[in-house]
Amino acid sequence: MARILSIDYGRKRTGVAVTDPLQLIAGGLVTLPTAELYDWLTNYVKTEAVERIIIGEPRQMNGQPSENMQRVQQFVNRWRKAQPDIPIELFDERFTSVLAHQAMLDGGLHKKARQDKALVDRISATIILEDYLRTRKHS
Repeated sequence: MARILSIDYGRKRTGVAVTDPLQLIAGGLVTLPTAELYDWLTNYVKTEAVERIIIGEPRQMNGQPSENMQRVQQFVNRWRKAQPDIPIELFDERFTSVLAHQAMLDGGLHKKARQDKALVDRISATIILEDYLRTRKHS
């Protein structure tokens, strides 16, 4: 089987998580500057078998798209045009940052570690991927 990759797309930084090849476990992979994401991802799929990419769909509490949605959609469109064999899907990312901070608290991380935005982005990408896997399992 191939891996499933998830992206917590931010204006400045982007967190990336990935499953194991059996698609059982999700783990944070990397946080990188968003400007480098496309090239990094293109290189990653050359070396690793990736079945699909899940990208967080930024929505407000009322369900309306957030201000980041336009940037996410531009990335999705670029990817679909250049890499049609690797599907990319939007998946609701509401609450992932809150859940990431809670996971850090529950894990006993010190305040300085909890302020590491790159770590928060990786954990958020992992939560998106875990939620996607759980939803897929129940459907």
